[in-house]
Amino acid sequence: MQLESPYPIGTPGHKWEAKEKAQWSSAQKVQRSYANDVLAPITAMAASGIFKTQQYGELEYEQDTYPLIALTSTQWDDNNPIVLITGGVHGYETSGVHGALRFAQTKAQDYVEDFNFIIVPCVSPWGYETINRWNPLAIDPNRSFYADSPAPEAANLLSLTEGLNVLLHIDLHETTDSDNSEFRPALAARDAIEQRSWDIPDGFYTVGDTLNPCEALQSAIIAAVEQVTHIAPCDEQGMIIGSPMEQKGVINYPLKKLGLCASLTNASYTTTTEVYPDSPKVDAENCIVAQVAAICGGLDFVKEQ
Repeated sequence: MQLESPYPIGTPGHKWEAKEKAQWSSAQKVQRSYANDVLAPITAMAASGIFKTQQYGELEYEQDTYPLIALTSTQWDDNNPIVLITGGVHGYETSGVHGALRFAQTKAQDYVEDFNFIIVPCVSPWGYETINRWNPLAIDPNRSFYADSPAPEAANLLSLTEGLNVLLHIDLHETTDSDNSEFRPALAARDAIEQRSWDIPDGFYTVGDTLNPCEALQSAIIAAVEQVTHIAPCDEQGMIIGSPMEQKGVINYPLKKLGLCASLTNASYTTTTEVYPDSPKVDAENCIVAQVAAICGGLDFVKEQ
């Protein structure tokens, strides 16, 4: 269906300029704490000895300054493959952030002898604090993973992973009701383009790469997650968020073309997880558990290979 209501910022038919972007940014309010929710548990985990912290950059915005912190394996073994886990590329997608943290807290110890880990729980701290998809420049970090990126969130992560031979990259996301109520209308207004909404899928699904779909990996992740929560069905047209369902709970996107985070390392195995936190069948804890199950399912699959 077509989005009907005009967005309250900007003039219909005209792309946003600096004035409209500043107006949008100034309307956003801090609703939670990156320092308390992310940095504090990262610091606590570093004391456990499994991980050490690495500051890979800093975001200097008018609103605040945010250190960018990754957890990396303390006992790095050059003979082990590298696994990259990212969350909070879209800061409002809460279970991605807390799923990455929960995995590091509870399950990573089962895999540290087999893999070298780089875990970036919150790529977009300002987006996390204000519960936003974009950064304060009105840029979507998850459309910005390419050379000379305009999004500092993406640019810093690209620098962190440059030259690394990553075997598996799991990027943790959510699909929320606010995608249709707020974020797609904002995108339509910002870019002066027509946007159509679709039914938000009720359940977990994954997004593979059109050029490297990793069908067996996606299937293994779906099977693992299905043990803890429900998998999203397709709509009447056989689609999930406007893309054909390739197998149960799986769609594909052209990751590189769209500048998506899962494309940043050219990893052999990639997946983007999508949890639906607004479903009446789940709560916040179930969404976090589903993200952890997805990570473990992916790791178990790769380990068997």
